[in-house]
Amino acid sequence: MNNKLKITFLGGVGEIGKNMTAFEYNDEIIVVDAGLTFPDDELPGIDVVIPDITYLVNNREKIKAIILTHGHEDHIGALPFVLQQIKAPIYGSRLTLALVENKMKEHQNVTFKAISVKPKNVLKIGNFSVEFIKVSHSIAGSLALCITTPAGNVVHTGDFKIDFEPIDGVTTDLQRFGELGKKGVNLLMCESTNVCKAGFSMSESNVGRVLEDIFKNHTQNRIFVATFASNIHRLQQILNLAEKYKRKVVFTGRSMVNITEVGLKIGEISCNKENIIDIDKIDKYADSELCIVTTGSQGEPLSALSRIATGAFKQIKITNNDLVVFSASPIPGNEKRVYTIINSLFQKGADVIYDELSDVHASGHACQEEIKTIHTLVKPKFFIPVHGEYRHLRMHKQLAMSLGMEERNIVIATIGVQVEMTPNSIKQVGFVTAGQRLVDGYGLGDMDSNVLKERKQLSEDGICVAVATINNVSGEVVGDPFIITRGVVYQDEAEAFVQDTKAMIVSSLKEQDLRGCDPTVIRNNIKRNISNFIYKRTKRRPMILTIVTLD
Repeated sequence: MNNKLKITFLGGVGEIGKNMTAFEYNDEIIVVDAGLTFPDDELPGIDVVIPDITYLVNNREKIKAIILTHGHEDHIGALPFVLQQIKAPIYGSRLTLALVENKMKEHQNVTFKAISVKPKNVLKIGNFSVEFIKVSHSIAGSLALCITTPAGNVVHTGDFKIDFEPIDGVTTDLQRFGELGKKGVNLLMCESTNVCKAGFSMSESNVGRVLEDIFKNHTQNRIFVATFASNIHRLQQILNLAEKYKRKVVFTGRSMVNITEVGLKIGEISCNKENIIDIDKIDKYADSELCIVTTGSQGEPLSALSRIATGAFKQIKITNNDLVVFSASPIPGNEKRVYTIINSLFQKGADVIYDELSDVHASGHACQEEIKTIHTLVKPKFFIPVHGEYRHLRMHKQLAMSLGMEERNIVIATIGVQVEMTPNSIKQVGFVTAGQRLVDGYGLGDMDSNVLKERKQLSEDGICVAVATINNVSGEVVGDPFIITRGVVYQDEAEAFVQDTKAMIVSSLKEQDLRGCDPTVIRNNIKRNISNFIYKRTKRRPMILTIVTLD
């Protein structure tokens, strides 16, 4: 035995989302999480972004388990694609695995083995021993990990907060973190999402109290609540309030309906099922008798709330008696979309309550004082900040140093970095192939994909198609070339532009002897001439497609 634990970061460091880390000892690997992230405007047409798992595929025979800390998409979303190439059992809480099973229904060709675990369970996998620790988060069934190996033990917090009034009544197991700290922890890997925020995160129960005031003070309005579908504790509070104030609940949006069904099925959500009605029955109830719970709190263009706000939702039309509550804060980058929907709802006569106006959302991530608490309890020898952009990781490093940790014992990792830990040392030892893979329908690509470059070119500069027919014997152009453009020139310029382009093509072809010429050569010449002509005229470089036929 070499007494060295190798930790490979395939996602979740230097970025928000796409969490995935491999722990390797001798010839055994366990993988923690397999998440995705969503594309930005630089990735047109891409559905989701997942980690590049080339390293895992090349070492697939070593992989003994995939362990999931909780059921958010940034921790489980890549599983369907990972399991197509890697066969290993999955371990997670009951809700996490139920959400995985629901997700896998869309990938019926993928088989997998799932094993449910609970807090305080200890799992033995070869040289690894994994203990599961209860933590609070914005989704039920969240777990921290203590991974013990011959090279030392690692505490991995997963996503967490310290909530002393959790909805399920079970708090983060600070006692166990303290016990592990007394035994001695080699390495702490702690999430960094809210490390820039001072103080403590707000309790989920506080949101419930604010929501109750809204229900109490708007008895005649039809109430909409937009929130994250995965926040089952928030959904439970809404269901409780709806029943207390005698309102029927309607769930809209596919993910909201699916997760609610899963929660009810496994008992994570409890309510009088007769209080939940189908959306087609809302016309039978007065506004004061309805609470509509919907997706779209992040302004997603195809979400239920977005379609309601634009008038594109068949069963629901906004009126001036509607109150819409955004029980979520905009994720950085989504602000513009969220406020566009809020403005649209106001314009249609609705009243809107959102995070700037009231405490209608509580983050699921620990703020500075909670993070300090974990550091103080665990007392790690070494530290790696995880789950955050580089600024978060750097701030977390500074926080750890303010608590007395020496800088040489802290590693800020980047995607693809391999860190080696022994009982008495920690250091970066190399890099592996890692990064992003782009999911587009059923296809997988990478950032250097020609498809992506072509989409960006189309979206920015448009397309020009030119078709010319050449007499193979005489070498003369037969008739006028055919030109069609999209996104190149404005409509009032189009006719003149097409005529001038045709004339340019004919003129340039007359200067060449085309008898018996290779069509590929003619096509490339036309393409080059059109490109130069359009750039001089418009300062744009559209995609140009040329077709040459021989008559």
